[in-house]
Amino acid sequence: MDIDEPQVNKPQRIENEGDSVELLRVFYQRLFPFKIYCYWLNYGIDVGKLFQNREFNFVNNNDAYIRYLSFDTIEEFKNEVLRVYPKKIDIGAVFSAKPKEKKSLKLSALKPVEKELLFDIDMNDYDEFRTCCSGAVICEKCWQLITVAIKILDAALREDFGFKHLLWVYSGRRGVHCWVCDERARNLSDDERKSIASYLGVIKGGAQKNKKVYLPKHHQLHPSLSRAFNIIEEYFEQVILRDQEVLKDEQEWSKVLDCIPDIDVRQRLNDNWRKNPCRHSIQKWDDLINALGNQKKGDIVKKEIMFQYLYPRLDEAVSTKMIHLLKSPFCVHPSTGQVCVPIIPEECENFNPMRVPTIYSLYNEIDDYNKNNVNKDRERNLHDVPKTIY
Repeated sequence: MDIDEPQVNKPQRIENEGDSVELLRVFYQRLFPFKIYCYWLNYGIDVGKLFQNREFNFVNNNDAYIRYLSFDTIEEFKNEVLRVYPKKIDIGAVFSAKPKEKKSLKLSALKPVEKELLFDIDMNDYDEFRTCCSGAVICEKCWQLITVAIKILDAALREDFGFKHLLWVYSGRRGVHCWVCDERARNLSDDERKSIASYLGVIKGGAQKNKKVYLPKHHQLHPSLSRAFNIIEEYFEQVILRDQEVLKDEQEWSKVLDCIPDIDVRQRLNDNWRKNPCRHSIQKWDDLINALGNQKKGDIVKKEIMFQYLYPRLDEAVSTKMIHLLKSPFCVHPSTGQVCVPIIPEECENFNPMRVPTIYSLYNEIDDYNKNNVNKDRERNLHDVPKTIY
């Protein structure tokens, strides 16, 4: 591999089912933070309805989904995890009654009453212009798209809505989840969640729609959009023009030109770039800026393009429905074996998904540590977590 070539994360499938079960057993028995995890979902030390009425979903090693699980105590939850060794754990809403009693309750007696406000950003949603990778494959270059998304969304949630308790988590393969844990956020209705998602949803339309951003033509940008644009402007050249080279060839630059409403401008730029196709994306972007001119209309079109490429692409369905399940923090992604670890938003630029531990690497680190410290008495009772590198 060339020294400047970004490291690529190609999801590794578990080949030996027996080995995967054994590794999951070690992970849950020796590394999973049961107590802290349950305190979080209970929002306190004394276990009550916030934990007891919470729905869990386990995916067992036969790929069966076991829904409407709930637990009265931390010990009961731990024992069931250690019995099933789930390949994946999903977290649902807090219900009006215990989900495990669903079959004995009237349908109207089991309703979702509380849930963290959730956001899901998936790299797949950037595939229409990602040039370095596609699908489940990620690298350090395209991960910067997620970094920018974290910065923009974290600032909006804190500054525009006043939320303070945000848990950002790597999904284990190609994206991130944000759990807004403030009590005010947890008690939002589905309609209120939908309003927040709509407020934050600047990108409108799927892969079939060429132009996805429409900024106000006769007013200044909303303060939230101005703040987002400052972040986008800081990263646009490096992430979009250098790393992704979105103007490299006609297949890519046509997507950018489709965002320009003026047919004459589009045609002039396309003709010019066809004559000089080898010029760098940065030079072609300068051509585009000059062609749009210095008028307000041209400035809006430029900003719309920049927003379309770097503003967070949210899965609104995850955010708007309280009943929606989402993969749990600290569990293992079944396809990659990576642990769904938290991300510190203030340090998200330093987060590298290629360095996230897997159940394989953690097992080996513990094993190596024990072998190298076999004769040290003080190490015998050391918990396994400090023995790992991450």
